[in-house]
Amino acid sequence: MTVFEASVFWAFLLMYGAVMYALSPRSRNADSFYRGADDQGNPVGQWSLTASIFISWIFAKSVTNAANLGEAYGVVGGLAYASYWLSIPVAGYIIYLIRTQTGAGSLQEFLTSRFGRLASLAFAAAILIRLYNEVWSNTAVVGGYFGLPGETEYYAAAMLFTVFTLAYSLKGGLRSSIFTDVIQAFVFVFFVGAVLFLVLPANDTGTLLSDGDFRLDAGADLLLVALLQLFSYPFHDPVLTDRGFVNREKTMLRSFVVAGLLGFVAVFIFSLVGVHARLNGIEVMGNAPAAVGQSLGLTALFFMSVVMMTSAGSTLDSTFTSLAKSLAVDLPRLAGRLGDRLPSMKVGAVVMVVFAFLGNLPMFAGTDILKATTISGTMVMGLAPVFLFYRFTRWSPWSFHLSFWTGLGLGVAQALGALPATWAIGEGKYALLLGVNAWGILICTAGFFLPLLVRRLAGRSLAGGEPLAASQPETSA
Repeated sequence: MTVFEASVFWAFLLMYGAVMYALSPRSRNADSFYRGADDQGNPVGQWSLTASIFISWIFAKSVTNAANLGEAYGVVGGLAYASYWLSIPVAGYIIYLIRTQTGAGSLQEFLTSRFGRLASLAFAAAILIRLYNEVWSNTAVVGGYFGLPGETEYYAAAMLFTVFTLAYSLKGGLRSSIFTDVIQAFVFVFFVGAVLFLVLPANDTGTLLSDGDFRLDAGADLLLVALLQLFSYPFHDPVLTDRGFVNREKTMLRSFVVAGLLGFVAVFIFSLVGVHARLNGIEVMGNAPAAVGQSLGLTALFFMSVVMMTSAGSTLDSTFTSLAKSLAVDLPRLAGRLGDRLPSMKVGAVVMVVFAFLGNLPMFAGTDILKATTISGTMVMGLAPVFLFYRFTRWSPWSFHLSFWTGLGLGVAQALGALPATWAIGEGKYALLLGVNAWGILICTAGFFLPLLVRRLAGRSLAGGEPLAASQPETSA
């Protein structure tokens, strides 16, 4: 990259940070900072919520992964990764049921009422790990447009981007995050369209949209993994689920459905960047968008960097606000310290600052951004039975723990390479990942229902007795 080209990128990064800070609203009370309400206490509007869900779940690492998979497997790879966005309507519908049937004001409150405090604490730990991964995995993508890992420019850009995002997040919390999400959504859509305007004329459209084979060893195994994880993956991401409790139930559900469908289309369309690289023999070296941008010239590379900055910024600010809510609101309430009141905004601000620093440490160590999705999604497969079948029980802590910890154990075993090859389904790159998700979800479901079956059998065995009544929710497992 020449000095002129580098100056263009740095100038845009500085302008981006300044504009986002200037436009973001300032929260003047805790309800605005933690729940996104305006100064008068009004909740987020439907279309603002839709845009926020849409863009905050289009992570910089996600569009990079989608393009990389498009390069590896053609449209099958793009469909595989885009399918994760179909979990947004799934999550929205289940949250709708939870809110209307139980009256819970958060997932932690719901889990505590059905499965006890230990269950809620385990869930909180899982989402904190998820949020921690979101920091480095997005800042690293932005840094990649300024230099290579190990170079000063790479780390400087990533950290400067972190500082800018932190600044406007501290200014307005969730209200600022949702407001800037709307802007970032429009910028993202515009520049994705600009990228496609450069990519599509360089290919035969029919070939571009048909490249790839629906075989297990050609990316279809990852597509099946994504479809299996639809019912667990979204629930360990408070960037998404926190937005399920900031507006009326039906308004929220409509926003989730529309945002999920738009996200699916947008991610699949961007994966065509990778298919373009595949058809034209472009060596991507783990970053298809950057490689394609470089092959098409400075304008295309600049467009790619804008797409990455807007998607990374929308996710990073949402991550900071979710971390603030999780550690300043949800965990203290779980410990019985807050009641119905909200903590000072300063508490959430301190959380943001600490994680802005700690969350970037893995970037300096070097990591694989795809693993931030596939591994974490596998480890939380045990959440699927918990949220799908909660209506079968009023109070059963063991149901949660047998499902959740079994899934976590299988995910860790798979990540460490400790599972036998016989678990694999097919012979593709993701054969073992597919196997552990397919067999694992069955095992976790069995674990969830086992305590209920034991309780029913024990009730029937009582001499002349009635079946054991479900205990009333308590405060601990």
